[in-house]
Amino acid sequence: MVVEPKVKGFICTTAHPKGCEESVRRQIEYIKKKPQVEGAKKVLVIGSSTGYGLASRIAVTYGYGADTIGVAFEREAKGKRTATAGYYNTQAFEKIATEDGYFAKSFNGDGFSKEMKEEVITCIKENFGQVDMIVYSMAAPRRTLADGTTVSSVLKTVGEPFTNRTIDLRTNEIKEVTVPVATEEEIEATIQVMGGEDWYDWIKTLTDAGVVKENAITLAYSYIGPKVTHPIYKEGSIGQAKKHLYDTSVKMNQDFANLGLKAYISVNKALVTQSSSAIPIVPLYISLLYRVMKEAGLHEGCIEQMHRLFLEKLPGDVETDEKGRIRLDDYEMRPEIQDRIAEIWDNVDTESIGKLGDIEEYWSEFYHMFGFGYDNIDYTEDVEI
Repeated sequence: MVVEPKVKGFICTTAHPKGCEESVRRQIEYIKKKPQVEGAKKVLVIGSSTGYGLASRIAVTYGYGADTIGVAFEREAKGKRTATAGYYNTQAFEKIATEDGYFAKSFNGDGFSKEMKEEVITCIKENFGQVDMIVYSMAAPRRTLADGTTVSSVLKTVGEPFTNRTIDLRTNEIKEVTVPVATEEEIEATIQVMGGEDWYDWIKTLTDAGVVKENAITLAYSYIGPKVTHPIYKEGSIGQAKKHLYDTSVKMNQDFANLGLKAYISVNKALVTQSSSAIPIVPLYISLLYRVMKEAGLHEGCIEQMHRLFLEKLPGDVETDEKGRIRLDDYEMRPEIQDRIAEIWDNVDTESIGKLGDIEEYWSEFYHMFGFGYDNIDYTEDVEI
């Protein structure tokens, strides 16, 4: 069938299999052009199908020469409904990595579940023996707990409502938005979904099973951002979850010290992802950020960020901030970058967003996430979904 993009709000409900393969192939080619470095050889990536998780899997495979196991929860095609982009991404990665001589096994299912952890442990024992790196890049809207209760995360503030400007992705209009306050129950649920509880459970389950190598590394991803986004992100419900994620890394370094395990939080740059598109205010900030960082020659996408993380930041002595975090947002948070965005913020409007921001690049990256917008793909031809 012919597959076209169908956008509803901040998500695209279709994905193009050939376009997703092209996206994966381009990221692989980027890393292939870089010299390999010494690093982990057996890597588990939890949340491996899109965004930073997918880019992590590509970076360790082609940057370290690593074999990988991936975990993601993606929808297969059904009738005339396409599979999700992450499903096609995973198929493409496995195909290309296997052709290039790497072991690449993927599990599709609930990464929060005990059953998935047990399946992965069996796979590690049969194929790797042990893993020497675990990347935790889960970005799920909800989680089913061990007792069967399902909890959902929310994008809300803490303490008081917050009103600021955003871009309406349906119309490209600049308008004001008010973000409501989260209840205590919503904050707790957001922490349970997006905090460090499941990350810790994975590491505890894996170490108890004896499948984590001594002196292994585990990583999780976070974001801090500028003051303009703090009420909705850093200090909002998501921010409470990210604080829990950081506290979990500290706890891991203490609890698994006997194994020499090192747990890091990598604070990454703001990028167009399926998650960030849903957060009020952030799409406008990203549009301005892209323009300013491009003008400064500092712009990076997911794969460029993960190249810096795995091939430059991690090998050898790991450079961290005063809290022990790896800072991949160092270019984004440069004073000259943030000062320029602050200058633009109050003046940008619907008419000037195309000039002051990079709304074209925002939409280009948005469509690329779902396999659309590549000039070497014929989107008028029938494809097998």
